[in-house]
Formats: sequence, C-alpha cells, structure tokens
Amino acid sequence: MPLDFAKNPNVTPEVVADLKSPTWVREGRPLVLIGDSGTGKSHLLIGIGTAIAEAGLSVRYTTTSALVNELAEADANRRLSSVIARYSKIDLLCLDDFGYLNLDRNGAKLHQIFTEREERKATAVATNSPFTEWDKTFGDARLCAAIADRITFRCTLIQTGTESYRLQATQESLFPNPSA
Repeated sequence: MPLDFAKNPNVTPEVVADLKSPTWVREGRPLVLIGDSGTGKSHLLIGIGTAIAEAGLSVRYTTTSALVNELAEADANRRLSSVIARYSKIDLLCLDDFGYLNLDRNGAKLHQIFTEREERKATAVATNSPFTEWDKTFGDARLCAAIADRITFRCTLIQTGTESYRLQATQESLFPNPSA
C-alpha cells in the first residue's frame, strides 16, 4: 500500500524520493524515524529498505529486540564476533521498534553494531521514543549517549507525528462520515 502523504504533512514525497535513492546508503548516513505508534514508521522503513534492495544493495530488516536476542545467543555460543562482522557488511540495516523495550546488558552489544557500521554503512531506526527517553531503554547514560551520537551524526531525521493512521482508519470504518 502506498504511503498517503496527505495524511501526514511531516513526511514529504521529496524526502521519501531521496531516501529511495541509494546515495545516502552508499555514504553510510543514518536515518531516524520518530513518531507515535501507527504513524507510518515501519511502513516507511520497509518501503525505503525495499527500494534500496531493488537498487542492488544489501538490506536487512529486523526488530531491535530480535537483533539483541541474536547477539545474546551469538555471545553465549562464542560467535559474537562473526555475527557482528556479518552485520557490518550489510549496506542498510533497518531496525524497527527501537526503544520499545528496556534492554539489559545484552542490549549493550548493539553499541558494537553501531560502532562497526558508523560512517561506513547506513543504519535506519524507527522508534516511538524521543531521544530524551533513550536512556530508559539502555539503562546506562554513557551507553545511550554513545549510541545516540552514532545514530544521529549526519542523519536524516523524520518525525512522523502523533496521529495514528490505524486508529483513524478504524474510526472511519466504524463511524463513516455521511457528508463525505
């Protein structure tokens, strides 16, 4: 389903068109999508990732919690270095649901992923948490600052807003506007 730009003036067709071009990925620049639930962050993340893959670059989409679990399992099996090396080769890493869960010490392994990718490979995150709340996710102010510093340096930031498209669609289906 295409993105309805009329529903969210914060997201412009020009910015999305730029993000569908692989230039920013080749430059290793980050993308941060911030907004409340239902505002199109995941939709944008998947659409942009698909466009970049269609341009011939490697893309990996995962949730942040799935990546943290994969890193913890790799660490337990003494394969952490090889998993981090694999993620450092992907042209665009798309992390969804960034900041939804409070991360334990295994979440600190994300820092290694960001460090390996910094300024070389692009990382895109979708989050419902403003930067001021990221310290709650990581539980360590220095770790939070280091990750935020890496993910925001030269980033494209899109704020998708607060109005849930899903809630609006549900309300419109339950209570259709007779004058429309």
